Amino acid sequence: MRRGEVYLVRKPGQTDPRKQRAFVVVSRQILIESRFSTVICAPVYSRHDGLSTQVAVGIEEGLKHDSSVHCDELISMPKSMLTRFIGVLSGTKLDALDQSLRIALGVDLILPSSPSPP
Repeated sequence: MRRGEVYLVRKPGQTDPRKQRAFVVVSRQILIESRFSTVICAPVYSRHDGLSTQVAVGIEEGLKHDSSVHCDELISMPKSMLTRFIGVLSGTKLDALDQSLRIALGVDLILPSSPSPP
C-alpha cells in the first residue's frame, strides 16, 4: 500500500448511502508501512463543488467517471478494508492533494529559513 493509491471499499460506513466508495490513502508512507492498523483516507465523490479542498480525479486514476477527492472529510480506516486497488494518483495529482490537505487542515507550508549569521 502506498500514499496516493485509490481503493474501492465496500460498506465504507453506516452513514454513507453508497454500498461502495473509492478512497485515496493520504497518510504518510512511514505510517502506512508501520504496524499501526489504520490509515487516513479521503473519500471520492462523483460531485465536484469547485472547492479548494477538492481534487479532480477520473478515468486516469482508475475511476469510472470524473469525480473528486474531498479533503474536508478525512477518515481513519482499517488497512484491512483497503483490498480492492483501482488506481493511483499521478505526481501532479499528489501535489494537488497535498495543497488541498493543507487548506482543509489550515496548515501553512513553512519552509526552513537559512541560519542567521552569528
